[in-house]
Amino acid sequence: MQKCRSIRRTSARLLSLSAAVVLSASLAGCTYSRMTTGSISRGGSRPVDQMSSPELQATAGALGKSYASDPSDKPTALRYASVLQMKGDSDQALAVMRKLAIAYPKDREVLAAYGKSLAGAGQFEPALDAVRRAQTPEYPDWKLASAEGAILDQLGNAAQARDLYRKALDLKPNEPSVLSNLGMSYVLEGDLRTAETYMRTASEQPGADSRVRQNLALVVGLQGRFQDAETIARADLPPDQAAENVAYLRRMMAVQQKSAPALKKNIRARAVEGLDPVDRGGS
Repeated sequence: MQKCRSIRRTSARLLSLSAAVVLSASLAGCTYSRMTTGSISRGGSRPVDQMSSPELQATAGALGKSYASDPSDKPTALRYASVLQMKGDSDQALAVMRKLAIAYPKDREVLAAYGKSLAGAGQFEPALDAVRRAQTPEYPDWKLASAEGAILDQLGNAAQARDLYRKALDLKPNEPSVLSNLGMSYVLEGDLRTAETYMRTASEQPGADSRVRQNLALVVGLQGRFQDAETIARADLPPDQAAENVAYLRRMMAVQQKSAPALKKNIRARAVEGLDPVDRGGS
C-alpha cells in the first residue's frame, strides 16, 4: 500500500497540470489518479502539487477538521477535495464534492469542481454532464470549455475536444493551461512532436505555472530526452524530486516499451483543465 501511495505521488507530480489533471493508470498492481489543483488557499501557500507527503497529510488533516465542522462551507470543501485528490483519495474527494453540489446545485464553480472530481474517479460521462451544466451559452467561460475538452479527450473524442480548446483560446488567447491541454490531446494520440510545440508555447506564456512546465517535461521525457526533461522539471521541483520523476518515467517506458497501447494507457493523464476549485487570482 505504501509503495502504491508513493507511485501515486510521483505520478501526480510527473503528470501535473491548472486547473486540473486527471491521471489514471495501472502499474505493478497499483491504480492511481490525479486531478491538477491550484493552491489550497488564496494566499501565498505552497502549491499542492509541490507538497511533500507529510505536508499533504498535515494539510488534509487540518482541512478535514474544518470541513467536518461545516461541510457546506464552500471554500473549505473545495480546498479539501483538491488535497484529497492530490493524495490519491479520489473516492473521498468525490464524496465531498457530491455533498457540496447538493448544497450548491446551480453554482458554476462547484459544478465545475464536481465534474473534475467525477473525472478523477473515472466517471467521465457524469463529469461531462456536470461541466456542461455549469456552462452558460450567453456568458461562455473559457475554463469550462477547456475542462469539457479534457473530459472529451478522456472519452476518445479528440476532434471535438480540440474544437473546445480552440474556442477557449478564442475567449482567452494564449492561455497556457489551454495550450497545455491541447498539447496533452496530441500526447494521447501519440503525436509527441506536435504536443511539444504546444507545450513549449504554453510554457513561454507569462501566466504559465509549474503544472504547465511539468507537462512539457513529461512530453520531452516521453521522447527519450531524459536529461532535458529533468532540467525542465528542476525549474519547479527540488533536484531529488525532479530526478525521481524522470527515473519513474524511464522505468515506466522500459517496462512497457513493447506495448504502445499499454504505455498510452499509463500516460492517459488528463488534466481536466478549465476551472480550478480554488481561484488563483487569474480570470
